[in-house]
Amino acid sequence: MQPDHKHDEAVAEDPPATGSTRATRLKPGERRVHILQTLASMLEAPKNEKITTAALAARLGVSEAALYRHFASKAQMFEALIEFIEQSIFGLINQIATKEPNGVLQARTIALMLLNFSAKNPGMTRVLTCEALVGEHERLTERVNQLLERVAASLKQCLRLALMDANAQAGANPQAQGSAVPLPAGYDPAVRANLLLSYIVGRWHRYVRSGFARNPAEHADAQLRLILQ
Repeated sequence: MQPDHKHDEAVAEDPPATGSTRATRLKPGERRVHILQTLASMLEAPKNEKITTAALAARLGVSEAALYRHFASKAQMFEALIEFIEQSIFGLINQIATKEPNGVLQARTIALMLLNFSAKNPGMTRVLTCEALVGEHERLTERVNQLLERVAASLKQCLRLALMDANAQAGANPQAQGSAVPLPAGYDPAVRANLLLSYIVGRWHRYVRSGFARNPAEHADAQLRLILQ
């Protein structure tokens, strides 16, 4: 689980070296993180193979019963992984919105962040595209869809801000419109946000289908300019 390295380091901090075997064991919270890290790593295999709790336990070197002491089911493991993805993504979205005052640039930066997040986390991309969730509990797909709806709402808010700023500038000084790239007539933030999210998800799917060979951010800068302007 690569995003939010500070968070990972804080959670997985090594216990004090006391010379005791028990001191090197992971604490319950750390064990949960380690299980999710291993699950995400297994999802990075290019071939679409269903991950079983038996295979996960074998990779971890523990029994399946040990897994169930931390998660009641495999679905709960996926739910925790989706929650981690959501927290990571929206932490970055909030940082972008705070640092960048221009709405169009906010949306562009968020889109690039989502594509780069995918490139750095191929296993998590299989979750975001729901490919890894085929045959799993349907609530997991619903959970991912809710996450994507939140992303769409954030993008729409960015573009609403851009439209408000453009209208305010035009109203204050119509002659000054040429000082910045104007938004086209009939600019609809909801339509643009929907198109932008479809583009991002499409890039995620292409990345997964290529066996993680096609960079999701390839030519993204130029293509995002076409979508957003």
